[in-house]
Amino acid sequence: MTKRSPLPAGLLLAVSLIAACKKEAPPPPPPPEVKVAPVVTRDVPIYIEAIGETRGSSEIEVRARVEGFVESVDFKEGSIVGKGQLLYRIDPRPFQASVAQARGVVAEAEAGLARAQQDVSRYEPLVAKNAISRQDYETSVQVKRAAEAALDAAKASLDRAQIDLSYTNVASPAAGLVGKTEVYPGTLVGRGQSTLLTRISQIHDIHVRVSIPERDYLEYARRAEERRKTGGAEVERAFELVLADGTVHPEKGKLVFVDRAVDAATGTILVEVAFPNPAGLIRPGQYGRVRVAIDERKGAILVPQRAVNELQGTYSVAVVKPDDTIDMRMVTAGARVGTLWVIDQGLKPDEKIVVEGIQKVRPGMKVTPVAVPISEK
Repeated sequence: MTKRSPLPAGLLLAVSLIAACKKEAPPPPPPPEVKVAPVVTRDVPIYIEAIGETRGSSEIEVRARVEGFVESVDFKEGSIVGKGQLLYRIDPRPFQASVAQARGVVAEAEAGLARAQQDVSRYEPLVAKNAISRQDYETSVQVKRAAEAALDAAKASLDRAQIDLSYTNVASPAAGLVGKTEVYPGTLVGRGQSTLLTRISQIHDIHVRVSIPERDYLEYARRAEERRKTGGAEVERAFELVLADGTVHPEKGKLVFVDRAVDAATGTILVEVAFPNPAGLIRPGQYGRVRVAIDERKGAILVPQRAVNELQGTYSVAVVKPDDTIDMRMVTAGARVGTLWVIDQGLKPDEKIVVEGIQKVRPGMKVTPVAVPISEK
C-alpha cells in the first residue's frame, strides 16, 4: 500500500491563515426610528388674516394754543387722565395784563356810549321844537351808533384776551391714556406754531388697521352678502386678534370701516377693526394678526407644518405605508390653523406621516415608526 506524503508545513500554515481571515459579514443595521403620527381630521374654520398695528379709538394731540413758558407739568406720564384734568400750566401773567387792558378799553367804550346816549336823549326833544338843527341831532345818533360798535369791539377783545388766558391752563380734552411729555418746565412753547405737548389715546376700545389683499376682501364681502340674503343669524363675523406672544385676545372685534379705494400700488385695501379692551392690556403701537373666519371646512386633513417639505413652491410629506416603508407624497397645502397646515389634496384620513425628520428619509426606505401625538398649539 502506497503512503501519501504529508502536506508541506508552509502550505498548512497558509491555509490556516486564510481560514482565520475569513469572518462572517456583520448583520445589516436596524431600520432608523422616525416619529410618526396619524393625520388630524376635523372641521376647521377658514380664515383670512393680516398683520396690523394697534391704535386708540381716538388719538389726540395736545398742543399749546398760546405762546409762553411752561410753569409746571401736572400729570404722571403713562397714566389715565380724566376729561378736563389739568395737564400743563403756562405763565399767565402776560395774558392777565392783556385781560386788564381789555377791560379798561371796555370801560372807556361804555363811558363813550353813555355820553352819546345822553346827547341823543337831550337833542331829541329839542329837534322836535326846532331848537336845534336836524343835522346836529342826526350827528348825535351816528355818534351813538359808533360808540355802540366800539363797545362791541372792546368786549370782543376782552373775550379773546380771557380765552387766551384760559389757554394757559392746558386741560385734557378727553379721558384716556396720556403718553410722555414733550416739554418740561421752562420750555418756551407756542412761538410761531402750536407746540406738541403730549398725546392722549382712548384705549377702552382698541383699533387695528390692516391692509388686506383685494382677493381676501372680495371673499369676505361676498360671504357677508350671502349670509345677509339667507337671513343668517350672524351676518357679520366676529374678528379675532392674535397678539405678539401668540395668545388670542379674549374679546371679539367688529369691522369699523373699509377704505373707499384699493391701493393700486400694493393691491390691498385698508380696513379697521375695533376690539373691546376693558383691562387696558393692549396699548397703541403693538403689532398683532387680525383674522376672521369666512367659511368652515368639514373633515379637513391637517398635518404639522414641520412635517411638510417645501421646495420651489411644491410641497411633500413622508407617508409611512403599512409595511413601514416611506412613500414621498406630493400634496397641495391650504390654509394654516395654528401650527397645523390644511392639506387640500394628496392625503387620506387614515394615513400616517413622518412628523419629524422628513429630510432624513428617502422613498422606499424601511423605518421603525415611533408613535407621537400631534400638538395643535
